[in-house]
Amino acid sequence: MELKNINSVEELSKIKDDTYNKIKIRFSEDNEDKILEKELKKYHILVCSGTGCVSSRGNMVRERLEKEIRKRKLEERVKVFKTGCFGFCKLGPIIMIHPDETFYIKVEPQDVDNILTNHIVKGERVEKLLYKSPTLNQFVENMNEIDFFNNQMRIALRNCGVINPEDITEYIAMDGYKALGDILTNKTPPKDIIDNVKKSGLRGRGGGGFSTGRKWEYALSYDGERKFVLCNADEGDPGAFMDRSILEGDPHSVIEAMIIAGYTINSNQGYVYVRAEYPIAVERLEIAIEQARKTGLLGNNILGSDFSFDLDLKLGAGAFVCGEETALIQSAMGLRGEPRPRPPFPAEVGLWEMPTLNNNVETFANIPIILRKGGDWYASIGTEKSKGTKVFALAGQINNTGLIEVPMGTSLRTIIYEIGGGIHDNKRFKAAQTGGPSGGCIPEELLDTKIDFESLSDIGSMMGSGGLIIMDETDCMLDISRFYLEFAQDESCGKCVPCSIGTKRILEILERISKGEGQMEDLEILEDLCYDVKDSSLCGLGQTAPNPILSTLKFFKDEYIAHIKEKTCPAGVCNNLLKVVISDEKCVSCGICARVCPVNAITGEQKKSPFHIHQDVCIKCCACIPKCPVDAIYKA
Repeated sequence: MELKNINSVEELSKIKDDTYNKIKIRFSEDNEDKILEKELKKYHILVCSGTGCVSSRGNMVRERLEKEIRKRKLEERVKVFKTGCFGFCKLGPIIMIHPDETFYIKVEPQDVDNILTNHIVKGERVEKLLYKSPTLNQFVENMNEIDFFNNQMRIALRNCGVINPEDITEYIAMDGYKALGDILTNKTPPKDIIDNVKKSGLRGRGGGGFSTGRKWEYALSYDGERKFVLCNADEGDPGAFMDRSILEGDPHSVIEAMIIAGYTINSNQGYVYVRAEYPIAVERLEIAIEQARKTGLLGNNILGSDFSFDLDLKLGAGAFVCGEETALIQSAMGLRGEPRPRPPFPAEVGLWEMPTLNNNVETFANIPIILRKGGDWYASIGTEKSKGTKVFALAGQINNTGLIEVPMGTSLRTIIYEIGGGIHDNKRFKAAQTGGPSGGCIPEELLDTKIDFESLSDIGSMMGSGGLIIMDETDCMLDISRFYLEFAQDESCGKCVPCSIGTKRILEILERISKGEGQMEDLEILEDLCYDVKDSSLCGLGQTAPNPILSTLKFFKDEYIAHIKEKTCPAGVCNNLLKVVISDEKCVSCGICARVCPVNAITGEQKKSPFHIHQDVCIKCCACIPKCPVDAIYKA
């Protein structure tokens, strides 16, 4: 792909039109007109190249496709492209074939011959690779007919799974850099840009939910020798992968937004702080930045204007606390990642003590389309105080795991049962954890809660960056609280005593209760200590770390009491409070359990008498349970 410098909006528009004509077979509105007869004989095969599909051999599928297409001399008819995450991560590797919009799942390299022979040459879909709807009990050919994608509205994820993220011209074909071009051509006053962003009602998607327009306004109001634009791509919540997927599937949307932000606050330099543990996201960013420089969309005199802006990467080492903006700024400068008191806020004193605008990936990804379609358009989506959409990483005990984007105000019930496909193995829903280690657990009686900033806050949870973990009857809420608190305690930077010592004391109480050694007075001490840590910690990590404990104490206190009074774990999770037992009536004396036991805790005489587990030796690994052919082993 040869890239040339783009000096004007007219040149940008020509690239848009030329590229769109090459990729238009991917879009249904053109398919309705049958495009052109000759176009219908051509195919674009989009192979998901996000982390999820790559980890399940998606790259091998793409390489095999490219090799076989060359071997069969189909290069003129079939083109293969990388693309970003489709969202249905459970079903990877995923490929989409246009123009017939066929959605294939769990594609293995050995399936390539079948796809090319039957689908491409004969025009017959490969049924075994299609998604089978559990509700309709039939195969579904197109993505938009799959329940998982219904009730979604993709704005931040609009280009993921649609374009090749490593080709800037494909982003331009989707109106990419149009908002920037209009601003620079019309010399739009920064105040007008800020007013449009404020009108949209966009709030920060990194967890805090602060008004994006007001943050930009503050950054503009402060003077400095230099100003900086900073993108927080240090996504660290367990089970969260929203920002990573945007960077892997649509990096130019973030780059365009950062350039616009630079123009708005009078900054000429931006940085993306991205964790080094995201190698594909880092690689795509590096490619996108280099392409933007080659085309003159980064650097001096962008699109022939007098505005200049450049962008560089800062790689983080994976510290959760660096998601807090002041700790992130410290780390980006090469210092220890520790938060500092605010005020002054980064908009006044940030990178190298200069005014700095800091937004996260998802927030930036919304900016170009807001400025193209207008703040009123975006504000028409969502609720009164929570506008637009939100991206969630849906995980846990749910049938459809993956990445989703829904309008603010969508109910938790809709997400779990209509998009998520319900609870795995038809078990009973127990709770949903929103906001990762900073959020709370939402019980079954609150399933109709609307997902927005205010509604979640009212019930003791929070939006956070967008992790959404679903739990069922086999999950112990005490153990869930302990897991998140252990994570927060481990990630504490140690700068302030309430967080570093307070979370340690909370964890000690939780571990004592989980072992059956707790007392009823521990619950009162636990709650008081949680509020002390919340009220006195320096940054958001410590201030929100007790949220999972407080919410489970509120909604699932009976489980804590069972651990203390009855010395039992109702969910059968806490090892110290359970026994693994063999039923004498069911045991057929086959001896399989004894052979798989790693500590030789099971004894018996094969084919003569029931086997027995010695509780003083058993480590509760439960390796024997799934191996028993007659289901004679159980937790008690």
